[in-house]
Amino acid sequence: MPVAYYKSENRDFTLLKGDCIELLNSFDFKFDMIFADPPYHLSNGGISVQSGKMVSVNKGDWDKSKGYEEDYQFDKSWIAACRNKLKSNGTIWISGTYHNIFSVARCLTELGFKILNCITWEKTNPPPNLSCKYFTYSAEYILWARKEPKVPHFFNYELMKKINGGTQMRDVWRLPAIVKWEKSCGKHPTQKPLCVLSRIIQASTLPNEWILDPFTGSSTTGIAANLLGRRFLGIDQNVDFLELSKARREEINSISKRRLFLNKLQLQSPIFEEPGLESLNEPCMCYELDLPF
Repeated sequence: MPVAYYKSENRDFTLLKGDCIELLNSFDFKFDMIFADPPYHLSNGGISVQSGKMVSVNKGDWDKSKGYEEDYQFDKSWIAACRNKLKSNGTIWISGTYHNIFSVARCLTELGFKILNCITWEKTNPPPNLSCKYFTYSAEYILWARKEPKVPHFFNYELMKKINGGTQMRDVWRLPAIVKWEKSCGKHPTQKPLCVLSRIIQASTLPNEWILDPFTGSSTTGIAANLLGRRFLGIDQNVDFLELSKARREEINSISKRRLFLNKLQLQSPIFEEPGLESLNEPCMCYELDLPF
């Protein structure tokens, strides 16, 4: 049985250190939703712009491609492990670019998932294209799929419609990339913005449900989950990233900080399921639904 690397005082945020496939196969617990931001396999020596400066796109050895077939086998292995930890009516969201999203779609189909949408996240503040030889990269893609083709999934249609000003929300989301206030504890090289994860979580879960992120990084998924009254398990192999996740979770123990983040999220993209802030640090009483470690 795994041992938690970190667990919040009220047990709504847990971190595990290690390989996600090995860890997921070591316990029996099922989640309502999974968000995965896996390696995109794009660390190939290219350059980009960050804060007005030229930087390498290389994130580390973990993000380097090993060729299509090996990358595909990796994707299929971790998605299969996640499938075993998803409730029958659960859904999974997986982010990517053209480097990995086609491999992910192939794996989802082969493993029996039903793909529901391919969300295009259009960034309002993308970095410029330095080569001027092709169009500026300004979007990422997020596949949304349910575990069983014939088992209905949860979709908070009315809330998404409300957020979208009273009309049906489309599969193109125009939202900013990570901004300065989200880096108060440091920055992960592939950190996702809270506005994107908040929308995903509200669209496909109810309060108090369990969310898994097998490549947790700086745990934006977990911070958004806790701000919105959900519970979270994150997995990563990197101690520095786990410490960053821990610092971010402890930062929002402050009611004033939680309120600040929720207010900033309202400005980026409306949220309507704000939980009672004063009760968020109380221990969860749903022990029968707690993690087994």
